Amino acid sequence: MRKQKPVQESFVSMTELVLPNDTNTLNNLMGGRMMHLMDIAAAVSAQRHSNRIVVTASVDNVSFREGIRLGSVVTLEAKVTRAFSSSMEVHIDVWAEDIPSGTKVKSNEAFFTFVAVDQSGRPIDVPDALPETPVEQELYDGALRRRQLRLVLAGRLKPSEATELKALFDLA
Repeated sequence: MRKQKPVQESFVSMTELVLPNDTNTLNNLMGGRMMHLMDIAAAVSAQRHSNRIVVTASVDNVSFREGIRLGSVVTLEAKVTRAFSSSMEVHIDVWAEDIPSGTKVKSNEAFFTFVAVDQSGRPIDVPDALPETPVEQELYDGALRRRQLRLVLAGRLKPSEATELKALFDLA
């Protein structure tokens, strides 16, 4: 049995101020800059969980709900949702805060997948993720379906072998 590690131990909170160099011509945070920040927060989370070097394997389901204005404070919160043999899914929530107005909105969220590697760059086993709250359990439960969908879309798993996905559509 693999070692287990509580999901909460992988929690990362990162805060950034949106400066002029980070924005597009509409004075909103550029999507590429947001993706860069998300990748960093998610990588730190995966490293905390695995105690290993990690590499980004995939990014999916990135939602841009609200633009983030120049001068806003951006807070990224990342946590490992589930670990497989060497890979880990990380969920990221992004909050935009306008301090003068006192408003804070969830602007983005995404799932990233990382693979832990050894010094030679070969995949290496990671601990299982242990969910402890209802939200952590819900994300954990959905992670296998999201993983199978990623693998099907990448051509690494036949749709007929995606048992978790098939169960979603089994109407019999």
